[in-house]
Amino acid sequence: MAPRGNRRITDVATLKAFGHPLRMKLYRALYIARTATASQLADQVDEAVSLVSYHLRKLADHGLIEEAEGQGKDGRERWWRPASDGISYRHEDFSDAPERVAAHASVTRLLVEQRIELYRTFLDQMSAWSAEWTGAAFSSEYAARLTPAEVRELEGELDAVLGKFKERAEAATKAGDTEGRENVAVHLYGFPFRV
Repeated sequence: MAPRGNRRITDVATLKAFGHPLRMKLYRALYIARTATASQLADQVDEAVSLVSYHLRKLADHGLIEEAEGQGKDGRERWWRPASDGISYRHEDFSDAPERVAAHASVTRLLVEQRIELYRTFLDQMSAWSAEWTGAAFSSEYAARLTPAEVRELEGELDAVLGKFKERAEAATKAGDTEGRENVAVHLYGFPFRV
């Protein structure tokens, strides 16, 4: 079955399973590749295949990834794919008990740290990218006085815009139009703050 829709994590066991540093990296790598074997992912994260296989099975145990049937030529290697088009989790689903709040905060902090590391790597390697790519890359911060309802509306509209570009990229890739395409990370956060 093809992945469909976004999976919203609402149980703490799944959140904790996702909240392991290596599992987050593996999920991101698999999300980008769409299908891969443990060996392929091990090369990307520079870890032993046996360790990667273990962590892939843990992600699969919680329904975050699944076996991709019919991918291997000889049937000896297991192929994996994301079980949905993406995952999300929200504070409101974990706010009913202190240990659930702590788990949510811990996983979110780890995810933010990995995103920052991804951006730092780009900054450190910027000279290896073409002027076209370094000119296209952006980093912006916006501040506006909004209500919670407006923040949710903003999230929905941004999600729709990004979804449009993702669909365009997937259609182009299916058509074999990969010239000039690279993986691009867009990290968005909407949160209140006081000065």
